[in-house]
Amino acid sequence: MPLTILVVDDDLGTRLSISDYLELSGYIVITADEGQKALKIVEEYHPDLIVTDIVMPRMNGYELVRQVRQKPAFRLLPVILLTARIKTQERILGYQSGCDLYLPKPFELEELAAAIRNLLERSQIMKSEYGFSHQENPGNSVPKVTDSHNHIIHFEKSEVLLSLSSREQEVLELLTHGHSNIQMGNQLHLSPRTVEKYVSSLLRKTETSNRAELVRFAMTHGLVK
Repeated sequence: MPLTILVVDDDLGTRLSISDYLELSGYIVITADEGQKALKIVEEYHPDLIVTDIVMPRMNGYELVRQVRQKPAFRLLPVILLTARIKTQERILGYQSGCDLYLPKPFELEELAAAIRNLLERSQIMKSEYGFSHQENPGNSVPKVTDSHNHIIHFEKSEVLLSLSSREQEVLELLTHGHSNIQMGNQLHLSPRTVEKYVSSLLRKTETSNRAELVRFAMTHGLVK
């Protein structure tokens, strides 16, 4: 089962760029545009890691991390703070709030992905050593039905749980209308090469061998409207 990452940022472009990159890296990505929504998602879906901006409306990143750390179930949850603020005192505030890593903007997505891998590996080792598991803590399992915030949909085929990201769902929907990679890319603001990666991921997850089979599978199993 892919690990789940929560990305929190009030800037849509930043959320999309991070989530697209991480989804293509094999993670399930949930997004929120401010801290209060993010806190509800954490409590409901128990992500494996949080990447959050600091400056956001309603609840900023510092307060989000502090509230997450107050809950025993999330004291070991890895958190990366992203911000354009680079003063020493602001970094200290980030670490005092409970973050694991403070990454200044602008940053390279490759660097963020490397930091995520490192923190997740360490987190999984700690969970293993302390006896934490999905069986012992069912809350860590991702629900099978999506709501307006988590952007994740799960289906079952031959006892294999399929997890479709929001972007994969969008590509699948456009595929059923016969759109080409270029047409889908224009609508989703993605390059045709990136669209093809999502199509390949959909083929793998649905165990289909071509686009025609994928469309039939999607319509038969109710994966599209």
